[in-house]
Amino acid sequence: MKFLKKNRLIIIILILCVGFLVLIAYTGKRDNINMVGNGVGVILNPIQRGLYKINSKIKGTVNFVFNFGSVKKENEMLLEENNKLKAKLIEYDNLKSQNERLRKMLNYKEKNDYDYIGCDITGVVGNSYLEGYIINKGSDSGIKKRMVAITHEGLVGQVTSVGTNWAIVQTIGNENVSIAAFNQRSKDNNGIVKGWKDQGNNPMAKIEMSNLEADIKEGDNIITSGLGGIYPKGISIGKVTKVEEDKGQFVKYGIVNPSVKLNKLEELFIVVSREQREIEEVKY
Repeated sequence: MKFLKKNRLIIIILILCVGFLVLIAYTGKRDNINMVGNGVGVILNPIQRGLYKINSKIKGTVNFVFNFGSVKKENEMLLEENNKLKAKLIEYDNLKSQNERLRKMLNYKEKNDYDYIGCDITGVVGNSYLEGYIINKGSDSGIKKRMVAITHEGLVGQVTSVGTNWAIVQTIGNENVSIAAFNQRSKDNNGIVKGWKDQGNNPMAKIEMSNLEADIKEGDNIITSGLGGIYPKGISIGKVTKVEEDKGQFVKYGIVNPSVKLNKLEELFIVVSREQREIEEVKY
């Protein structure tokens, strides 16, 4: 009796719902619902809708609890698959970039009378690339001191140390480097390019001209002149971004932005003249 008194409202609602369903089933066979059926439907429809929503939520919660283990496992599998796809995408992008660089280098090689030894960069000298790069090939591959390092974009620097399977390349941003240079616009080949760093310690270069009357302007393209016998003629060094004068020293100089992005190198090529390559092949 206590149960009936305590849950009287719920029992009444359930009885009305059952009666409503029976009435719908009965009247559904007829073309029209009578006024009583319609009235009961109007009253009980909101209640029935509420009970239906509650029931749906309960069923959804129960299903989630019972299927939690399988859902968790499926999520872990999807996460693992997603990570694998990301890794493959990164690998694809790296291979695509490398292929593009090698293709450009091949085109560059076909236009010049030199052979090249491809090398991967494995480290830097000291704590920064500003001092130089360590490459993965050395004397076993025919690399020697003073050989020139390039990419398809232009000059990187010069080999300064060689081991059996490694070598060090000092970049043109290093202050110890000096390169005989040629101004493509003015046809002046009296310039000397030396390594230089700006206020932000970024590797740049500076071309020094022998007199204040030298014809050099912003935007001039500077290449190797071939004088001195170390750097082959015609390799791009960079572009002049600023021109200044030192009247006390009677010289004019230009700040040169290197053609090669020295802080973003992954591989480079060591220049070997075909004449030298033929001599090496005869020795072996």
